Amino acid sequence: MPQSNAMTSPLRLRLMTSADLPFADSVRALAGWNQTHDDWRRFLALEPNGCFLAEWNGAPAGTATTTVYGPELAWIGMVLVHPDCRRRGIGRALLERCIEYPRGREVRCIKLDATPLGRKVYGGLGFKDEWTLTRWEHAGFRPRQAVRDSKIRNWREADGRSVDQFDVATFGVSRQRLVQALAPQSRCALVLESEPGQLAGYGLLRPGARALYLGPVVARSTPLALRLLGALLAHSNGETVFWDIPDQNTATVEWAKQQGFTQQRSLTRMYLGQNTAPGDAQEQFALAGPEIG
Repeated sequence: MPQSNAMTSPLRLRLMTSADLPFADSVRALAGWNQTHDDWRRFLALEPNGCFLAEWNGAPAGTATTTVYGPELAWIGMVLVHPDCRRRGIGRALLERCIEYPRGREVRCIKLDATPLGRKVYGGLGFKDEWTLTRWEHAGFRPRQAVRDSKIRNWREADGRSVDQFDVATFGVSRQRLVQALAPQSRCALVLESEPGQLAGYGLLRPGARALYLGPVVARSTPLALRLLGALLAHSNGETVFWDIPDQNTATVEWAKQQGFTQQRSLTRMYLGQNTAPGDAQEQFALAGPEIG
């Protein structure tokens, strides 16, 4: 850690608390990111010992979160430093703490989604490239025709257990706790049934600070996923939508272009450790978010 002498260093890292959330959201807003107060509260609720705050001379200066999905995977997100406190080693110290936390729990692999600038930093810490993704944006999506699909219905609380089997195959590990927390926070949460009681896909459209966020969306096939995507986007009411898609999922990328989505930015998914549960990027039709995977 940069603070080799805790008695003299102006930098201190500690666990984040609910009292820190106004600062956390203010530095998020300064960065122009899309998360909300509900997202911050969910980070704390799901991983209270994995959310960190950096202080510089006693004043809040930066944030970072981790999400532990189990022994196979943990995720690093929300590494933010206030603009007035940059170039002091704060971001690196937060990142190192986020690596130490899951390693202390013997998690085999740690992942994150990196910007081009961040990729250089993470590479220096041993992270390796897995695949690339692109954020797509639509400034005012409106469906070209009414979406009616008898196989699609609203999410029910028990659906978290039902979708977990094919969600694990796609994402690589179970994220049932996360999905069950995201669904009630969503503007629209839908499932698709191939047969009554047989779930073959699910998807969420969530509120954001700057735009609606489409994802995660997982389905057993591309045609099923496109039906879900169309139904979810029908609930966007002409608002701006952000949508993160793995570049390997070329069919979904092409469909997004056909709907009028344009590229906003590119990211690289990176991993540290043994990537023993990689999942399948070609079967992920919308990601859950760079901060959670």
